[in-house]
Amino acid sequence: MADNHPEDEPSLSVVIQNTSSVKQDELFHCHKMSPGSCFLLPHGTRVYNKLIEFIKKEYWRRGYEEVISPNIYNMKLWETSKDAASYKENMFTFDIDKQEFGLKSINGPGHCLMFEHRVRSYRELPIRLAEFGVLHRNEASEALSGLTYTRRFQQDDAHIFCTKDQVKREVKDVLDFVDYVYTKFGFTYELKLVTRPEENTKDFQRWEEGENDLVEALQEFGKPFTVNRGVGALCGPKIDITLSDAMKRKFQCASIQLDFQLPDHFKLRYSPSDEEKKENVMIYSKVLGSEDKDKGVRPFMIHRTVLGSFERMLAILLDHYKGKWPFWISPRQVIVCSSSNNENDRSYAEEVRRQIHEAGYHVDVDTTDRNISEKVGEAEIVQYNYILVVGDEEVATRQVTALLRDSSCSDRSKVPMMSVDALLDVFKLRIVKFL
Repeated sequence: MADNHPEDEPSLSVVIQNTSSVKQDELFHCHKMSPGSCFLLPHGTRVYNKLIEFIKKEYWRRGYEEVISPNIYNMKLWETSKDAASYKENMFTFDIDKQEFGLKSINGPGHCLMFEHRVRSYRELPIRLAEFGVLHRNEASEALSGLTYTRRFQQDDAHIFCTKDQVKREVKDVLDFVDYVYTKFGFTYELKLVTRPEENTKDFQRWEEGENDLVEALQEFGKPFTVNRGVGALCGPKIDITLSDAMKRKFQCASIQLDFQLPDHFKLRYSPSDEEKKENVMIYSKVLGSEDKDKGVRPFMIHRTVLGSFERMLAILLDHYKGKWPFWISPRQVIVCSSSNNENDRSYAEEVRRQIHEAGYHVDVDTTDRNISEKVGEAEIVQYNYILVVGDEEVATRQVTALLRDSSCSDRSKVPMMSVDALLDVFKLRIVKFL
């Protein structure tokens, strides 16, 4: 989006260095028939869905409401949001019934329509609307790059509508959210407060109060931050969050943006408390105008992402883990290998696979007539987290020999056998602990 838009994703390029892992994992591919839109293959979709599932669970825990908004809007919406004036050339537009429409490139304006579709009360706030909607941006062909710079993508986008007094707490909660998620992936990160651009000579009071809220939220959060003065977006102050992966490369994926403009553009309002009316009548009468100050109060709006674009995050994680995905997010969690080609071994291998599959894990089976060393060696190359070997002894005891990826023990005789139920308990623990 335009540089002053809060939902703009940074123009960075992630170079996937571990290309052999891409081929082995079969996560995605690109095709000239749809430039800028990636095809996620089954294994890529597994990781993609795990990322979304992870964020959805956190939304449930943190009081977000998931919504779904249209993909196509009349261009009048983008004129109201002021995006048409600055960004129309980067949108996919077309005519329907002699009216101009555009594919959704951001979620914020649609969420504003959801907020204003009925009268809102201060008792409802904060309202946290989250969406994984498909977005399209008509980026230049020369800028397109695999998963990292695309025309079609999804992100963990959310908008928080709140009162002025709730801003600091909501920002602090988002910072806690980011910290929780990034810690699970082993990312470190840096925080940067971005303040009012020098060319903005309006809304000094709102900017000053907004910046103070962000500073206080950062201070309460307790981690160091820097200040980038005078280069912020026109809509409000923000916090940029730059993560570092295992190779110490830096990417901006998360952001927290106060937006003073969209609520004004859409004339959003809510019914305030009596106390709020007394405290803020002068401020908001200037914002709303004296003719409609009694009709309600403008909400504050916070744009925020945590992972950002799921496509880009998939590329970052691919290099971060070097293809060795943790069990909880791995596209290849388990493979069951029969140690021989006899019917009993093959039948039991299939039985174990079904049991693990029904428990909800990604599991494959290899009952080919190759020797067991070849099967295990191939499974190790493609980075299965667990390689389960079953032979005569395992069949007789209804157990499995579980070889863990990167285990220093290559001698099967030294690996204790265990029941499938006991192994499933291990799996559950690894999922809970994000291992």
